[in-house]
This record gives sequence, structure tokens and C-alpha cells, in this order.
Amino acid sequence: MGAAVERSSVGVVEELRERIRQLQAAPRRALSVLRTGVDAVDALLPLGGLPLGHSVELCGEAASGRASLALRAVATAHRELRLCAWVDGPKELYPPAAAALGVDLERLLVVRPRAFAQRVWAAVQLARSGAFTAVVVDLTHGVGAAGRPARLSLPEARKLADAAARGGALVLLLTSPEAPADGLARLRLEALGIQGWSVELERSRGGGVGARVVRPWRELYPEVGLDAGAPLLDADAVAPGASGPGFYREPGDRVRNGLGILGQRPGRDAPMPSLGEALPPPGTC
Repeated sequence: MGAAVERSSVGVVEELRERIRQLQAAPRRALSVLRTGVDAVDALLPLGGLPLGHSVELCGEAASGRASLALRAVATAHRELRLCAWVDGPKELYPPAAAALGVDLERLLVVRPRAFAQRVWAAVQLARSGAFTAVVVDLTHGVGAAGRPARLSLPEARKLADAAARGGALVLLLTSPEAPADGLARLRLEALGIQGWSVELERSRGGGVGARVVRPWRELYPEVGLDAGAPLLDADAVAPGASGPGFYREPGDRVRNGLGILGQRPGRDAPMPSLGEALPPPGTC
């Protein structure tokens, strides 16, 4: 029985390798950066986009646009017939929303490790392999010592940067303000309610430190149709203690959605379907 399972696993691995070889053999042009598709954001970066061979942090609260910006970069890679990977520890990646932003789900490998350390380990292996143009790692919702948010350590950050350089991949780290990844180039995103959203370049070896832009939501979520008169809820206009439908609000009387769109956002408020099994602990394969 065990031998049969092992032979079956070997067959799946070989099939995946052959599929990757076929996709990599397709005609492609050389890439040095991945553009996000939001011109104002790309203009913040010294090379006009997110640089391959490096790790970049997208830091922000939930619903700040950090995941959507990463998906736009992934969509750029897919338009160039490249492969990408998404390490989705919190299980918040919602395939229909990703596809709406231009992501080719057949070119996106999704892995869902349970532990925070496994997310980092998986990202290192994926980036170092050289098979993926972009590797997105969701480091939000991890729990560390004493119940505090898990935070990327400096040795882990160096491993990720080294893997990105070796594999020529862009490693995008999704983090929260409570647990940023120090030592990396960082784009800080913030939701501004009906005003839109902002992006600030906090650190970059190439220059442009401190540059910040504020953009309307329609540039990040064109499919929402805000220009068509979609109803909005201004967070500043909600009085403390005011009642309202439960899915609009957090327990602390905060609007759940930084965007302020009335209703649920797939992947934030709705239950997530399972895309795959978690990776085994390092060293057990």
C-alpha cells in the first residue's frame, strides 16, 4: 500500500515538472520589473515597477489594497506567460476576485502552510527554484510569542532576499503594521474611506524614500464601478455607538471595510473555499 502511494506521488511530481517545462518553453520576453498596472504606484519605484530578484513588502491593514496590488503584479507576469506562486497561510485568497484582476489561475500555484515558519520556508523554496517570476507570501494573522503577531526575523528576511536573488524572482511580502518586515523595501498602503487609498514608499535602496500618492479606489478595483454611483459608507460619518448591520462593522464600532463599500467583500467577510492541502513541516518530505 505504501509503495503504491509513493509511486503515485512520484507520478504527480513528474507531471507537475513536465507542465512547468512546457509553460517555461513558451515564447516570452525578458522582464526586469513587474508593473502593478497602477501608473501612480509604479512611478513611485525607481525602476518603474517591482524589481525582480528582490523582496518587497506591502504593508497595510486588512482591506487596504495590499493583496489586490500583489494580484495586479501577478496578473502582469501571467500576461507574459510566466508562472507565479502564492503562499496563502491565512487562506484569504479568493480565486474569483483574483481572476477579476487578470490573474490566470492555471498559472498560479497556491500553497497553504499552517505555521508561520512554514510559510517562510515554502516561500524560500519557491523563489529559489527559479520556476516562478513572482512569489507572494501572506504573513498576516500569524501568532508569535506571548500571543503577539508573528514577525519576520532578520535571518528569515535575509533568506528570502537571497532566494529571490538566486531564483530571479520577485518576492512580495504581505504584512500588517503591527508586524512589519524590517530591512526590506516597503510600500505602506492605507485605506482613506471615500477619499480612496494611499501608497507610501518608506524605504528603497534606489531612492525615492518618503514619496506618497493618494489614488481613487476605481484605479485598484475598476470592476466595483464606483463611478456608476455605488453606495458608500464614510467611516468618519459614523457616530461612535451607532447601530448598523453587523457585516458593516467590527465589534469596536469600526467600519469593517476600509473601502467603505456596503456589503461583503469576497475573501474578507465570506467563508473561503479550500484550494489545497497545507505543506508538511520542513524536512518531512
